[in-house]
Amino acid sequence: MHDKPLHVADVGEQGLLRRLLRFCDGAVVGDDAAVLSMTPGRSLVVTEDMLVDGVHFSVGLANPAALTTSYADAGWRAVAANLSDLAAMGATPLGITVGLGVPAQMPVSGVEALYEGMVACLQTAGAAIVGGDVCRSDTLTVAIAAFGEVIPSQVVRRASAQPGDAILVTGVHGASRAGLELLLQPDCGKTLSESDRALLIRAHQRPMPRLDVVQLWRQHYPDARVPAGMDSSDGLADAILQICRASGVGAQVWGDRLPMPAVFPSWLTPEVALDWTLYGGEDFELVLCLPKESADALQMHLPSAALVGEVVAGDAVRLVDAHGDETTLSMARGFQHF
Repeated sequence: MHDKPLHVADVGEQGLLRRLLRFCDGAVVGDDAAVLSMTPGRSLVVTEDMLVDGVHFSVGLANPAALTTSYADAGWRAVAANLSDLAAMGATPLGITVGLGVPAQMPVSGVEALYEGMVACLQTAGAAIVGGDVCRSDTLTVAIAAFGEVIPSQVVRRASAQPGDAILVTGVHGASRAGLELLLQPDCGKTLSESDRALLIRAHQRPMPRLDVVQLWRQHYPDARVPAGMDSSDGLADAILQICRASGVGAQVWGDRLPMPAVFPSWLTPEVALDWTLYGGEDFELVLCLPKESADALQMHLPSAALVGEVVAGDAVRLVDAHGDETTLSMARGFQHF
């Protein structure tokens, strides 16, 4: 006979908080607020993301039929989204706080697994949970504030792209979208090998924020012009468009150089492969605009990075295919909440 699962309502707020304290930095947590030390001469970088069950992930609480993410994977993804924003600013993580809205009938083991996933992602960045809060909510909601530091002269911003810059993209795009599709419709990937399926699903469930790019840039190019950039959480096309809009420039994007998963051409139609690559979102890679010589040098240290276009004068952002035909990229096709 199995024991009845322990739910949040069974342990109460204080009981839940005691269980969650073991996932936090014990040297910081315990008072009304966290006190963080910063390196002299560094600026504080703060970002916040809110992730909601049924919108950003599905652990089966809001809709059991739409289960695509374990509690641990949901925790990882919540942290990865915030660390990716810090990476996009050129910042090194210091820590995070977690605001948790939790249904009373959520299993306590699920809450603990959620935090285990958060801690696992944070350990890849040498950061920790330094505080937070919990409250009752009808829907599982994870609101994370992340803190980082950066040398003021090395802040990466969206508004500094210049005509003539190369557009450098880290990693592949469309993998997370493909992984989600495989989770929602397993039969659609019957022609894929098990290793390819696992790779795409992992790209969706456990994305890696590109903090390594920040470290490489600081190590090898401390005196180079800081690139313009942002992460591609809302899609590759969205990131290029937002950088161009903020910088008051246009761009040409080369369709035959877009970095998509190797299995796309043999699995998907060209139209679907292009759509997922440009607009799929949640790949959490970086899109950087920087002088061509700097892009070439950085690419030597990032073999998976690709030069996908160039910044031009004007305000048009166009996709150019292998035949020279042009299509205007649209921000309306990327992910938007409303």
